[in-house]
Parts: sequence; C-alpha cells; structure tokens
Amino acid sequence: MRLTKKSHSCIRLEKDGHTLVVDPGGFSEEDAALGADVILVTHEHPDHFDEGRLRAALEADPAVAVWTLKSVAEQLSAAFPSRVHTVGHGDAFTAAGFDIQVHGELHAVIHPDIPRVTNVGYLVDGGALFHPGDALTVPDHPVRTLMLPVMAPWNKISEVIDYVREVRPERAYDIHDALLTDLARPIYDRQIGALGGSEHLRLAPGATAEL
Repeated sequence: MRLTKKSHSCIRLEKDGHTLVVDPGGFSEEDAALGADVILVTHEHPDHFDEGRLRAALEADPAVAVWTLKSVAEQLSAAFPSRVHTVGHGDAFTAAGFDIQVHGELHAVIHPDIPRVTNVGYLVDGGALFHPGDALTVPDHPVRTLMLPVMAPWNKISEVIDYVREVRPERAYDIHDALLTDLARPIYDRQIGALGGSEHLRLAPGATAEL
C-alpha cells in the first residue's frame, strides 16, 4: 500500500489499483479528492471537510463513494443519496478493497466553552494505518502506521508524545501540520522522535512512502 501525504490532514492510499482519500479539506490541495474511489471524512471542520471539493469529486466520477459521520453526510446525501454512507464508532465496512474500522466519537477539547463536534478515526486494513482525525483516539487494535496530529489548537507536544506512547505504532507520520512553521519543525521532530518510542517520520506534501 502506498501512502501519499497531501497538505495538512489529507492523505491518499493506493492499493491494487484503487485509491482511498481521507480528509480532503480546505487546507489541502483543491484536487485532493479527485481520482479517489473512496473518500473518508473524520469530521465537519473546514480544514478536514470541504463540501465543494467533495461534490466535485462525486460529480466527476459516478463510482466514487463517501463514508463519514452524520454531520457531514447530511450535507451531501440529498444530492448523492446512494453514494454517501453514514458511519459511527464500532462500524466496519469494505470499500474498493480497503477494510475500514471506525473508532472514536468526539473531537478533542479545544476550549471548555466551545461545544465538541463528533469525530471518527479510520483504521485501515486491520491496523496497517490509523487516521484519528482531530482526536487522540486509541483504537483497540495494534497499529503499524499512525497518522499523528502533530500541531493543533487542541493539543500540545506532551499530549502528542504520550499519544504515540499509548498507541505504540511501528511508525508515526505527521498530519495536521499546516500551522507548524519550518522554524518549529526540528523541535517537534527531535522531541517526538526521542520521547515517543516509535519511529517518527514526516512527508512533504506530494511525497510518498510504501507501507
């Protein structure tokens, strides 16, 4: 399976001629969702979900389908009734050859005065990869590759390090990194790599890795 990092929290996975895209939001490339067979969205915040980009992908290819939580699905399902599927914690499904398990229920706390929205993470192919969205969800399954939300308004580096320690993946790749400046990246790389207990890696947008 090939992983391609897109900007911010968006990733593409390719396997056996099929493509899965997670979180092609407003911080990612405009064409991030195009060419996908399957699109997964973790939650409704605009850096993860861009309605226009998903509609463009669905209109461009009648075979494309979306799996997401209710708050996102209800914005698309009227126009694409048989192609937008609602999922929640504990669900499992297979799409375009990818086996997906759904983990998590709520977005991490940004501030106590800000209501928490729903958020789900996606475990792909029995733990080959886990994308948690905007939460530090620990799936009840071993994870080989963790997509790590490295810098966000709702986390701090100690929590990121402890999250890697708790999940114990073989490797962790940074996501949710659009707000992380080049000046700060070496600090995050050094501290997460030294203290997380797993191999810590970073891909530039457009770069790929074989999993």
